[in-house]
Amino acid sequence: MTQKAAYFVAETRLDRIAGVIKATHPDFEYQPLFPPEELGDAGRVRWVSGTPGKPLAYAGTDFIVARNGRIASVYLVFDNLP
Repeated sequence: MTQKAAYFVAETRLDRIAGVIKATHPDFEYQPLFPPEELGDAGRVRWVSGTPGKPLAYAGTDFIVARNGRIASVYLVFDNLP
């Protein structure tokens, strides 16, 4: 598999996963709590989500690990609301 093809597969899988999650709560909006953080080959984004105009429903942190310049794994952790 070429690097371009591998990138397309990873991007397609991430889009599919995000779509499945979004389909469960189509009116929710996701907002980052802080700018994304990067450390070496890893990064994280802390966020909250909910229906606009209503109390926040949940919060989480996405962790991404890269290898050889490509996403190797993605972890989604649900957190307590801030």
